[in-house]
Amino acid sequence: MELDVHKPTILVTGGAGYIGSNAAFLLSQQGYQVVIIDNFKHGQQFYPDWARVIKCDFSDQSILDQIFTHYNVEAVMHFAGLIEVGASVRDPKIFYEENVVKVLKLLNKMQEHGIDKFVFSSSAAVYGTPTKVPIVEEHPCNPINPYGNTKYAVECMLSDFSRAYGLNFVALRYFNAAGADVENGLGERHKPETHVIPLLLEAAQSGETFSIFGNDYQTPDGTCIRDYLHVKDLASAHYKALKFLDGNKSAVFNLGTGIGASVSELVNMVTKQTGLSINVEVKKRRSGDPDRLVADPSRASTLLGWKPEYSSLETIIADAWLFYQKPDAVLYYSDQSYQQSSVF
Repeated sequence: MELDVHKPTILVTGGAGYIGSNAAFLLSQQGYQVVIIDNFKHGQQFYPDWARVIKCDFSDQSILDQIFTHYNVEAVMHFAGLIEVGASVRDPKIFYEENVVKVLKLLNKMQEHGIDKFVFSSSAAVYGTPTKVPIVEEHPCNPINPYGNTKYAVECMLSDFSRAYGLNFVALRYFNAAGADVENGLGERHKPETHVIPLLLEAAQSGETFSIFGNDYQTPDGTCIRDYLHVKDLASAHYKALKFLDGNKSAVFNLGTGIGASVSELVNMVTKQTGLSINVEVKKRRSGDPDRLVADPSRASTLLGWKPEYSSLETIIADAWLFYQKPDAVLYYSDQSYQQSSVF
């Protein structure tokens, strides 16, 4: 896609991924010019007609210099990084490299080019095991795994950059992203898959057993409760966070519904939406899994003017199932696979 070098542009790192692609698409629909950089580590094909896509590491200093010099970049929206909690425990070194060290390189390059707006994809993992639910932003941050540590480290770095250099940032602490933009082919598909809703859909379709880890939690049905948010609502929050940075100070926001659903409720809803039975096996609960992780999204509602529109459990599962049944809809397909690796 050819871009106007004078038009306001947003750089989206990791924009060929699940959440990044949905946010980047919404930005394009709101009139922004979008440049996406992604390393395509999942092998996805992504060739949208609404953005300029560059295949590279998001901390590539030469590529960043070219982008920031050539385009009128007003802000950076950062989604790139590693997300699998178990992998972070097994190999924390690579998580600190990808999720912290490379972000520092990106921020330094932004500072060199006078770009002072940054929207960060953070996580509820910064809270660790909560002492009070629903969780407010003032809740102490005590991550319990390297992944959460890396997210909190970047939040601390952003706060320090804000005080020292005038960086304006918004950190968005997601709870559980789910669902899909079926119409535009933007959804979740990872290999290997680790997220509960896609795993349930796989089990429903394949007939394989789905594991519930623990049914002795202090919840109404004994299974743990998590706060699920439709990816289109997440994208909307990123757009509103970007607009918030026009004239407001840096801030941190929780993104969730404030309600939550149990694993058993997910199983029942997937059965209802797919019409398929699911073989369920209850296993021992995993160490460190809290009974309930639910957001208090009041601050985002008040200051961003954001409220979830698509995040009923029924809509989330229905959209995820429609996307899951389209094996060719790996993010955003076209007839031409993406090969470009240069900026111009």
